[in-house]
Amino acid sequence: MILIHSPQQLGHALRTARKQLGLTQPQLALAAGVGVRFIVELEAGKPTVRLENVLRVIDALGGEIQLNGLPPITTHHQIEGGNNDT
Repeated sequence: MILIHSPQQLGHALRTARKQLGLTQPQLALAAGVGVRFIVELEAGKPTVRLENVLRVIDALGGEIQLNGLPPITTHHQIEGGNNDT
């Protein structure tokens, strides 16, 4: 498990994973359905990237996100946005 505390740490972790898998930035972009520029910016630690695309990249690399220290969500309804509290 990798602990991420900043956009720069996330970018570094994703770049390292991509290289360990032997993928180029264009190959990862194609696999994730995003542009090469997005991959470049994400790996550089750009703090304002689209979350949906970050999740696509993580999935394309075979990873997943786990949230620790938050109360558990117990129903599918809650996960799908059934709670609209802001």
